[in-house]
Amino acid sequence: MLLPPLTLQDLSILLAVSAILLLVTAELVPYVSGEKTLISEVKKLRNLAIVLGVLFLVTVAITILNIILNLQL
Repeated sequence: MLLPPLTLQDLSILLAVSAILLLVTAELVPYVSGEKTLISEVKKLRNLAIVLGVLFLVTVAITILNIILNLQL
């Protein structure tokens, strides 16, 4: 069974949801666990969320450029 390929919109939604979930997780982990030793893991989660957010913005920029270039034709 073959799955349909991911479109740019599918990838954009996946990146946005992943970034939001990672950012929320990074902010809630210290309050739930109560341990101070998780600081490096929280920083890693936050950095990964930022990277995924930037990738989401890149996909949005590509989509906007695609719309603009198609209108000029």
